Amino acid sequence: MRLSRRSLLATTTAAVAASAAPAAAAPAAAAPGPGSGHGGGRTLRTGFERLAADGYALLDGRRVGVVTNPTGITRDVRHIVDVMHADDRVALTAVFGPEHGFRGTAQAGGSEGRHDDPVTGLPVYDTYLKSGQDLADIFTASGVDTVVFDIQDVGARFYTYIWTLFDCMEAAQLAGLSFVVLDRPNPVTGRAALGPVLHKEFATFVGRQPISQAHGMTVAELALLFNAEFLRAPVALETVKMSGWKRSDFYDASGLPWVPPSPNMPTPETALVYSGTCLFEGTNLSEGRGTTRPFELLGAEGVDGRWAAAANELDLPGVRFREAYFAPTFSKFQGKTIGGVQLHVHDRERFDPVRTGIGLLITAKRSWDGFAWRADNWIDKLTGSTQVRTMIDAGADTDEVVAGWQSELAAFRRKRREHLLYR
Repeated sequence: MRLSRRSLLATTTAAVAASAAPAAAAPAAAAPGPGSGHGGGRTLRTGFERLAADGYALLDGRRVGVVTNPTGITRDVRHIVDVMHADDRVALTAVFGPEHGFRGTAQAGGSEGRHDDPVTGLPVYDTYLKSGQDLADIFTASGVDTVVFDIQDVGARFYTYIWTLFDCMEAAQLAGLSFVVLDRPNPVTGRAALGPVLHKEFATFVGRQPISQAHGMTVAELALLFNAEFLRAPVALETVKMSGWKRSDFYDASGLPWVPPSPNMPTPETALVYSGTCLFEGTNLSEGRGTTRPFELLGAEGVDGRWAAAANELDLPGVRFREAYFAPTFSKFQGKTIGGVQLHVHDRERFDPVRTGIGLLITAKRSWDGFAWRADNWIDKLTGSTQVRTMIDAGADTDEVVAGWQSELAAFRRKRREHLLYR
């Protein structure tokens, strides 16, 4: 049955491609469709689109395993695993699922475990919370010789998929495998690195290496940085760049459909604020999980309109704050109506998510006497050191806290610049 399904899919894909392009072209689903261009006539092509347009020549003769999740799609919203599995030019033999799983069935802190994919029959291996030799052994057991990575990132250090990338690169090197990164846009632009830089003693799965809180890089650029600066030994790395992407582009310029990379990242607007407001995971306030606007709604029992008023008085660029009341359906304050703020970004070019997150922490602490850090000081893992927490506790204002990380940020920006692929 599995071979019949593969043959049927391959025949269907070939027929579609033949009706839309010359025989040598990639399947039609991999190419941009009408209306997919940027302003100014540019058309973005993802790393996968370029790989497919080249007839998968880079993967010729290789036994391939793909690290991906529901964001690994073509612009006609077919999954790249389904597309490659149906194409005899690719020897796709395994899939590796990260946090939330390959098909995306698990919530935060969960995964799908080892199973056979019901659509393709391919073996799916679980990478979540696995690293080093343990992950290398999984790669070896799968029988692949090349690991391909294609996951949509959101631009924040504590979003775990970039550390899945790092861990998989390290494991591929230990297993003697090649590693290929198919690039996708940074949805919040690649203009600037922002925020504090992680100190190594605070390394966890929400930050393995010393990069800034908002890194301003694509996954292919991060892979180059990791390989040159942070891996104990470099992996045999190849990257497939996008074409038609500029560092100033937000996600809506891409023409690509948005698939939530995780259950609490429903829109590109969520990604825009996430690198700042995710800091509330380190407090006793809700970060909006269990609402339709996670990371845009923040609050707790007993918070009232004084917080929004205090936040607006900061006159932070590009954003305003509205007094808001909401009842999370899960996570903190489940089923309780709580008060807080909603962020409204009105000028995303000027908006600084990290400065905004710091300003919100400071005003929350000053306007609500119930404010507390999480008992395990998780805020230090998110910011990368004790500095933000201790400065806020000492009464520092927003400018003082932001000034505290500028020298380390400047050093990271210099290092980052060496690995940028796009203008």
